[in-house]
Amino acid sequence: MTTKRFDILWKCSEAFADQKPLPDGSTLIAASDGFHFSKDAIQIFIRMAAANGVRRLWIGENGLLSTPASSVVIREKIGPDGVKATCAFIFKACHNPDGPCEDFGVKLLMENGGPPADIFLDVIFDRSKSLLYYAIAYQQLDVDLSKLGVTTFKGPIEEFEVEIISSTDDYLKLTKSIFVFRLIKQLISSPNYDGLNGVSGVYAKRIFIEELGADESSLLNCDPMEDFGGCPSNLNLTYTKELAARMGLGKLCELNPPEFGAAVDADGDNYIIFGKNFFVKPSDSIAIIAANAKWAIPYFAAGLKGFARTITTSAALNEVAKELHVICHEVQNDQPKHTADLMDAEACSIYGEENFSIGSVNIREKDGMWGVLAWLSILALEKQVYT
Repeated sequence: MTTKRFDILWKCSEAFADQKPLPDGSTLIAASDGFHFSKDAIQIFIRMAAANGVRRLWIGENGLLSTPASSVVIREKIGPDGVKATCAFIFKACHNPDGPCEDFGVKLLMENGGPPADIFLDVIFDRSKSLLYYAIAYQQLDVDLSKLGVTTFKGPIEEFEVEIISSTDDYLKLTKSIFVFRLIKQLISSPNYDGLNGVSGVYAKRIFIEELGADESSLLNCDPMEDFGGCPSNLNLTYTKELAARMGLGKLCELNPPEFGAAVDADGDNYIIFGKNFFVKPSDSIAIIAANAKWAIPYFAAGLKGFARTITTSAALNEVAKELHVICHEVQNDQPKHTADLMDAEACSIYGEENFSIGSVNIREKDGMWGVLAWLSILALEKQVYT
């Protein structure tokens, strides 16, 4: 653990607690994308949460919980006392290779499962520059992150609980309420999928192998690694070259590629879709999903509220919106809070970005696996209708 990383961790956590006092009996979520420092960061955060009067912590199994899954847990999971989580702290390495001297950051999700407003982040940052102290439990509160269940510690006022939860159960339950897994299972026998050695591989194994019956050989790089396999987890043809070659792209491509392939980045929020000898541009992908969502995704059978895209994403989505008689909102790049606000106002059902991001009203974060399942749902229904 480097001093710089520890400084980021304690300053961000303490500044948040200082600027947003937690109500008594609060529940928080601690998560990570599996990077090098993640388990140490979570163990430190456990002690800081205890010292700041938190009642309960929910932590994904082995410390793993993707950004979209964290949003699901905030919005859907209810504790034994009827309390939901107040926010989530996600420790991640962003889209860069990780290792002892590489990137480290903290992502926050608020009560609605979405990101905080920029003005609040600015306040936290400004406060972090003047902090002279942090609260941390003197007692070592080591928790086995690999063992599901509750560990209880005696606190100064009341007991402090740390619960290790399934990384995938809540997310899987939500996706099953959105998509028809039975139809997708009839479609796929070997979907080619790349998890880029991050947390997203955990969800790929649970959904594609355990739920949809795909063969393990169809999954690439789905074992989380602390350094993401030495590569950035960004999505493009360079960093997904193994999958791209399998799909018939590049100099060393396969001669008889499959019909469908997909990749999701290490923390689960971006995706890329491949067909036989081609890949789908993100602006086209969001437009295709939006155009077919009402009839291919049961969740949207009652209709769509509207769409949103970043200003640098092509206007293909606008044309779909015109055809469906809904509004397509344009939002600034790197302003996810604006999209979450549109969804809270019931003005947006689906949104996308030019950087291979997609999201839906089901949560308040980008969700690469949602995009993959949306494509499979469209293809499954096309096959059912035309065969």
